[in-house]
Amino acid sequence: MEKLTIKSWALDDRPREKLLAKGKTSLSDAELIAILIGSGNRQESAVALSKRILQSVSGNINELAKLSVEKLTTFKGIGEAKAIAIITALEIGKRRQLEIALEKPKITSSKDVFNLMQPVIGDLEHEEFWVLFLNNSNKVLSKNQISKGGLTATVVDVRLLFKRALELASVGIIVCHNHPSGKLQPSNADKQLTQKIKEAGNTLDIKLLDHLIITEKAYFSFADEGIL
Repeated sequence: MEKLTIKSWALDDRPREKLLAKGKTSLSDAELIAILIGSGNRQESAVALSKRILQSVSGNINELAKLSVEKLTTFKGIGEAKAIAIITALEIGKRRQLEIALEKPKITSSKDVFNLMQPVIGDLEHEEFWVLFLNNSNKVLSKNQISKGGLTATVVDVRLLFKRALELASVGIIVCHNHPSGKLQPSNADKQLTQKIKEAGNTLDIKLLDHLIITEKAYFSFADEGIL
């Protein structure tokens, strides 16, 4: 029995033709992945195989991007080359998201901070603490990692943070860190650190504008919640 290649499908099930006829946004995630892998196996089409792969990660593209070559090749019909094609495509997408974020360095809301930093720290398995240094037009002069921790905590040197702020002549800062656990609520340590940074900034006339806790899909803003 021959493999069910794209050419053998009914016209409505051919994602390449669908892309040409209706545009890229008309394709489902499974159809896009099906184009990458080209063919399925003896029992299922590329779209059906792609749907099964997506179902294994609850339809979450970000979770799919975390799968290794070894994990992807456990699916019948996915060899090393197809696994690498999927991983490569998703990595290109992530880098594109980073570049788009960098093209818009002016911060007007907490969502802007999330869009800028989620690709950087949103899906890490350890905690990192970053600072955005802003000028008086709320444009990002620089973004710097201040510390990198383990699974549950990270240590922040406030002196190092403000040393960099003074070097850049920054008038405002926004701090952010990720919670690998996915929990958005700030811990007591998060609140204490925020207060410590705020008070140090007041002394130096460098305003702490916000502190964001970032997870893979969402964020918590101290400023938005009125607890800054």
